[in-house]
Amino acid sequence: MAASTPDSARVARQEIVNAMQLATPEDCPAQYRIDPIEQREYLVDGRLDVWPGEMSDVVSPIIVGGAPRVIGKVPSMDSPTALSVLAAAERAYGNGMGVWPTMGVSGRIACMTKFVSLMKQQREKVVNLLMWEIGKNLGDSQREFDRTVEYILDTIDALKDLDRVSSRFQISQGIIGQIRRAPLGVVLCMAPFNYPFNELFTTLIPALIMGNSVICKPAKFGILIHQPLLAAYRDSFPPGVLNFVYGEGPVVVSPLLTSGKIDVLAFIGSCRVANILKKQHPRPHHLRSVLGLEAKNPAIILPDADITNAVNECALGAWSYNGQRCTAIKVIFVHESIADEFLKKLVEAVEKLRPGLPWVAGANLTPLPEPGKPGWMQDYVDDAIAHGARVINPSGGVSNKTFFFPAILYPANLDMKICHEEQFGPVTPVCTFSDVSQPLKFISESKYGQQVAIFGKNTDKLSILIDGLVNQTCRVNVNCQCQRGPDTFPFTGRKDSAEGTLSVSDALRVLSIRTLVATKATPQNEEIVTEIIHSRKSKFLNTDFIF
Repeated sequence: MAASTPDSARVARQEIVNAMQLATPEDCPAQYRIDPIEQREYLVDGRLDVWPGEMSDVVSPIIVGGAPRVIGKVPSMDSPTALSVLAAAERAYGNGMGVWPTMGVSGRIACMTKFVSLMKQQREKVVNLLMWEIGKNLGDSQREFDRTVEYILDTIDALKDLDRVSSRFQISQGIIGQIRRAPLGVVLCMAPFNYPFNELFTTLIPALIMGNSVICKPAKFGILIHQPLLAAYRDSFPPGVLNFVYGEGPVVVSPLLTSGKIDVLAFIGSCRVANILKKQHPRPHHLRSVLGLEAKNPAIILPDADITNAVNECALGAWSYNGQRCTAIKVIFVHESIADEFLKKLVEAVEKLRPGLPWVAGANLTPLPEPGKPGWMQDYVDDAIAHGARVINPSGGVSNKTFFFPAILYPANLDMKICHEEQFGPVTPVCTFSDVSQPLKFISESKYGQQVAIFGKNTDKLSILIDGLVNQTCRVNVNCQCQRGPDTFPFTGRKDSAEGTLSVSDALRVLSIRTLVATKATPQNEEIVTEIIHSRKSKFLNTDFIF
């Protein structure tokens, strides 16, 4: 049999993609089938209230019977309802005197532990909704859920450590003091669609466990995933401590911010939206922001790199979950001396990726959840071609409705839009360089500064790059892809890529503030402090030790 040509390979791939988009309800295994969910309930003030107004369709990127499938409906709230949710959160916080912010650390940990137990019971439902709502494959959906459970447990342990350190008194210059961390107030948490479960929890959980009250605005895509957990949220925390709003941002989020009553904005998404949100708050110095934003993470392949490893890591970094990750490798710089070999192996790697519906075993590439996303990706391809690039992998750009096969663009140059904008999808530009100063110039002039991946063996050259790049980005990955984990490592960015630092321990600090109780070291004051401690009259001023 004759070997397949690039054209025949592309035709075969197109046939696979076309067939995938003609799935029938019977093609879905019984355990992953879904009945439409009409979610009229929303959590507010410890109740599951019923929304009587307009509803919005939740449309799956999975094409069933030739058309997008509506898998549910969610409330499309109005501004007065959003403000009533804010009022519930304010009451729960009670200007810092509410039950939750004054509760001891052990009490808040007990509530969080109860929630984790209830949450784990809903794993199958959440995983299935992740597949249907955002097209994430089964394995990645399961990992997102399990990683979130692990994150919560790690957060509980980190808080125990923090509280143990804070349980001692300090005496300096005749002043006795105890320093602990205290909540900030009402926190608005907003998550992105690519990790609508995990990344909401990376701000929601530390905000809650530090004593804040929280309002959650779920991601636009990945909104139904919280429906199975509404009762668990309600039953685990005091009334008003955790609340949800649904609807269009200008309708439900804008009034929350313009009220001036939001103390912390915890937002993961685009710079454009973050700027709009922050400007709406009437007291910008009052608002604390915790932002995870865009990135344009480059990979730099040096002449002495292990090409096989570099290709494997770049393939994972560029195309995991269809490249829809802020930590994805979004532009590759390869030294011209090894470009041909690197590109040959990169093309082989991408052509091995398997399109499929999320529950299909081995499916690496799945439907894209954002409406019109394949057209957006094609625009990047067309612009790059107009500036001298080619799509060098046979299946690059094969598309149908909600699917787009990854395209490698080569030779890419800085006149192309995709070399400056975050594509957030499966199109990857590859540039060559003769001197490493070229990619370094790109990084220094970029408006983003999250991560970089460098591949090489020469320790002298790697050391020089590391020492410079740590001052341009917030993580330098050596011979491995860009990534967020493990969650105990700090996750942040420079420039327009982030504000504040997230990790298990950093998030506890960024969503709280150091507060102390102090008194002069006189016999009378020492007696007062001793009495408060021995009688356990204060939850803040104490020396209890949590194991």
